[in-house]
Amino acid sequence: MTEGTGDAVEVVVLGSANLDVFAAVPVIPPAGQTVLADGPEQRPGGKGLNQAVASARAGAATRLLAAVGHDDAAAILLAAAADAGVDTALVRRVDTTSGTAWITVQPDGENAIVVLGAANRTLTSIEPAERDAIAASRVLVTQLETPLSAVREAAAVARAAGTTVLLNASPLTSLDADDREAVLGLADILVVNQHEAAQLAGAGGDRAGTTEIARALASSVPTVVVTLGGDGALLADRTGLRQVPGVPAEVVDTTGAGDTFAGVLAAALAAGDDIDAAAQSAVIAGALAVERSGAVTSIPSRDQIERRRAQLAEGAAR
Repeated sequence: MTEGTGDAVEVVVLGSANLDVFAAVPVIPPAGQTVLADGPEQRPGGKGLNQAVASARAGAATRLLAAVGHDDAAAILLAAAADAGVDTALVRRVDTTSGTAWITVQPDGENAIVVLGAANRTLTSIEPAERDAIAASRVLVTQLETPLSAVREAAAVARAAGTTVLLNASPLTSLDADDREAVLGLADILVVNQHEAAQLAGAGGDRAGTTEIARALASSVPTVVVTLGGDGALLADRTGLRQVPGVPAEVVDTTGAGDTFAGVLAAALAAGDDIDAAAQSAVIAGALAVERSGAVTSIPSRDQIERRRAQLAEGAAR
């Protein structure tokens, strides 16, 4: 991963900040079933905060654009951002509760999440100082845990300024078909998992393979990155399709792994890496993240990413 370029803000992340409440369960219950849990544990999270922390820990000067309340949760969230070196000057304080996510995690690390948007839902538009920050950055990262109106406005500001727009199109469940189509027009780089890719492409489940889905999405978005969990990532752009291999990992908790991937990808791109090199760093970071529990608490530093890269290279040379 290339070194960053100094104090200027390189990455702006527009997104959610949530207090994550974790419960360990033997199995994620289907509808109508009750299971007993261990916990709960409270930790900082939210897709925006996770991605901002990942970007900052990967070495990029990063600013978070989010909204939190005036409660104990807000103090936890702001402290987590500051501890990671994230600039929180654009985090709004609003008169409602901070966002909360309830996360159940089963022994194999798989999870199910329910999110209460709360303060995040107040982020409906972009203010002048926020516009200036986006325009001055190299990469804008955003997702769909904040209102689509703000995402659209921020993307338009970035496009006009020549700032790369990296959209992690998640979650998609709150969008109708027209909104999902509009989402494809917002991004220079679209980052989705396999399920989200199928939803956006209208493929639905297993009716089309991931390769065909990525190719279809790349007809609407310049660069498509489909994360494949332990199998790495699939890239699709005008040069064609290629896969970034997965990295072996001892899975503890998958929470935040996709956000880690997106944040590290943005940091590497802001530092001047091409999409292939950036995706390699992001895959390594995602593998490191699943080996620890929590979201923000599991995100690796640049040094940890580079150490794992060196270990992989050493193993390949044997």
